[in-house]
Amino acid sequence: MTEPRHIIESQQFDRPFIAALFDKAAELAERERTGDLHGYTLASLFYEPSTRTRFSFEAAMYRLGGNVITTENAREFSSFAKGESLEDTIRVLSGYADVIVMRHSEIGAAKRAAEFATVPLLNAGDGAGQHPTQALLDLFTLHQHFDRLEGLHVALVGDLRYGRTVRSLAYLLAKYPGVRLTFVAPAVCQMHGDIKEYLARQDVKWREDGDLNAVLREVDCVYMTRIQKERFLDTHEYERAYNSYRLTPENVALMRTDAIVMHPLPRLGEIDPAVDDDPRAAYFQQARNGLWVRMALILYVLNVWG
Repeated sequence: MTEPRHIIESQQFDRPFIAALFDKAAELAERERTGDLHGYTLASLFYEPSTRTRFSFEAAMYRLGGNVITTENAREFSSFAKGESLEDTIRVLSGYADVIVMRHSEIGAAKRAAEFATVPLLNAGDGAGQHPTQALLDLFTLHQHFDRLEGLHVALVGDLRYGRTVRSLAYLLAKYPGVRLTFVAPAVCQMHGDIKEYLARQDVKWREDGDLNAVLREVDCVYMTRIQKERFLDTHEYERAYNSYRLTPENVALMRTDAIVMHPLPRLGEIDPAVDDDPRAAYFQQARNGLWVRMALILYVLNVWG
């Protein structure tokens, strides 16, 4: 047996792989459906709530001709509620499915699970750690819009302390020359030092700025995130951070006409719904792109990427 291909963290990808993945995703967007995975089964194991990630993975598998086994809430409706270990759950599911997609509340849970999986495992988010498939679809959206990744200036805004999407995206953007990152966050939600140190080692220019309106005038993309109440241990800290930054039609008007607004969703108050009709609003297309990227990733890990 060969070792299964796992998707655990953004650092594992190189630029040739990303380029090939984007070519495959674009091809799948044109075809929309294939029968490549007829007879294959995906196990969807989500210990935390999810709408887009779970549904896009499951829809991706169905569009590839495969099947899905799933549970509504693994924390409550799986043997986790009886005290079963993650390791045992993964061992069992490896005997039922050809690929496992897992979301978990603990940082590092995906890496731990992969050690016991005998089929490919894809990390659909591990606490405040990483969300590599989200980062890939985010990168695909940027490439789709700008037809390049080199030299882009991206503002990461909101909850950078607990935001696994921004962490994973920062790792990916660091692979492209000339990229600049600006971090805009409340004092209690600043980006962790490990990401800053990684960017410095990769010679990526980054800075912190508290003035969102000034930043909007400069960037190619503003990537908004919600303040994640469920990650805060201190309610007062959350209340201080909530609604610190909000995009309205008035401040989006400060952006260049070719710039875009992205958001991993769900949103709360950080983007006014009135922004949705602005041609710079890319977040619903971003969510749609998750389908094609995840279809391509499933084909890759199952080694049927024809």
